[in-house]
Amino acid sequence: PTKPTTQQLNNSLPSITNIKMKLYASVVAALPLCAAAFSPASYHTTKSSSLTSLNLQQPNTSTVGGVSPSALNGMTTTELPEKLYFPQEKEAPKVLGGIKIGLRKLCVITGASSGLGLNAAVTLSKTGRHFIVMACRDVEKGKKVAKEMGMPEGSYTVMKLELANLQSVRDFVANLKAFKSARPLTNLICNAAVYRPTDPEPAWTDDGFEMSMGVNHLGHFLLVNLLLKDMSKAKSPRVCIVGSITGNTNTVGGGLVYPRADLGDLSGLAEGARNPIAMADGKPFFGAKAYKDSKVCNMMTVTELHQRYHEKSGIAFSSMYPGCIAETALFREKRQWFRKGFPWFMKYVTGGYVGMEEAGERLAQVIDDPLCAKSDVYWSWNGGAQQVGRWSDDGKPKGAGGSGGEIFENEQSDAVRDPVQIKKVWDTSVNAVGLKAKEML
Repeated sequence: PTKPTTQQLNNSLPSITNIKMKLYASVVAALPLCAAAFSPASYHTTKSSSLTSLNLQQPNTSTVGGVSPSALNGMTTTELPEKLYFPQEKEAPKVLGGIKIGLRKLCVITGASSGLGLNAAVTLSKTGRHFIVMACRDVEKGKKVAKEMGMPEGSYTVMKLELANLQSVRDFVANLKAFKSARPLTNLICNAAVYRPTDPEPAWTDDGFEMSMGVNHLGHFLLVNLLLKDMSKAKSPRVCIVGSITGNTNTVGGGLVYPRADLGDLSGLAEGARNPIAMADGKPFFGAKAYKDSKVCNMMTVTELHQRYHEKSGIAFSSMYPGCIAETALFREKRQWFRKGFPWFMKYVTGGYVGMEEAGERLAQVIDDPLCAKSDVYWSWNGGAQQVGRWSDDGKPKGAGGSGGEIFENEQSDAVRDPVQIKKVWDTSVNAVGLKAKEML
C-alpha cells in the first residue's frame, strides 16, 4: 500500500486549536464544581462506617442520637450523625503551656490538620518565632501529620475544636486559657471550612445551623469574639480569617461562576438560621451558594471587627486569598481526567495555580511579615487576582493570584463592603451564637 503523506496524516489528526478548545470547554463546563479550588482547607466529610471514623466516642447504648449502628454503617458523604460533639469528648485542660511557649508568639490555627492550615502551621513553627496551637476536629490526626510534616518538637500542641458545635468552641477557649495561663494569645488564623456543593439537602451542625454557614462563619465568629479580650493584651496581635475569591463578586471566580454569593435580605440569618432554615437569605438550600455566602460573611466580619475594635485593641484584622489550590484533596472524588486536567489548566491557561506549600507560606506571611501588620486588608498575591489570567511577553501566564509574585492589598466588591449589610450580618450573628455583652471586647 502507498505510504500516506505528511499532509494526509496531519489532516487525520485533530488540530491543536481544536484540542485546546475542547479542553477549555470541558473546564468551563465544570466551573461550578471548580469553585472549591478557591477555598481553604476543608472539613469535607468522607464516607464513614462508624462513629469512630468521625472521632466520636460511642456511648454504651444501642443507638446514638437516634441512629442505629446499622444505619451508621450505611452513611454516605451527605449523611452525618445527629451529634458531632458530646460533652464527654471535652479534653482535660493542658497546663504549664507558658513553659513550652517560652518567648515565642502564641498562634492558634483552625483546621490545622490538613491542607492550607497545616502548611501554614509548618511554616510558622519552623521560624522559631511562633508556638502553634493546632485546633482540630481529630486530635490524633493532628499529632500524626505534625510529625510527618517535620514540625519541630516543642513548637506546637494539638487541641480539640469542633466548629460545628458552639459548646465545643467554648470548651476550646477554656482549655486554651488554662494551657497558656497568663500568656496572651498573639495570633489567630480562622482557616477551617466546609464545602458541600453537590449535596441535595443540607447537613446541620449540632446547634441546627446549615453546615457551611455554621462552621465557616458562625463557629469562627464565636471563637474570635471569645478571644478578643485576651488578644488585646498581646503586642501587635493579628487575626486573619481566610477568605475566598468565590465570595468576592468583582472577580471571575466570584462574579461569573454560578451561583453568585448573595445574602439577600438576610431573612434566614435574622430568623436564627436554624433547621429548617438553610440559607442566609431564607431561600431553598443550594450547597455551592451556601459556601460562597459564608465566605462573604467571613470578609464582612473582618471589616466590622476592624471598625469596632482595631483602634482600642491594637489588633490587626485581615482576610486573604492564597490563590487557586488546584490539587486540593477536595477533588479526590472527581474523575481522573479532571484531577489531572484542572491543575494543568490553572497552571498554563489562567496562571492562577498555586501549590499547597506555597499557599501555606502565604497564609503564614500574613501573620509573620511586618508588612502585613495593617488592619482591614484583603491580602492577595501576583497583582492580578481579579482576572482569570493573562499572558505576558515572557510567555508565562500571570494573574488570578498564581504562583510567585508579590503580596498586595486587593479590592473587595461593593457587596462585601456594604456597611448596612455588614451591620446586619454582625447583629444577626451575635444573636445566632448567643454572645453576651460581657463576653465581648
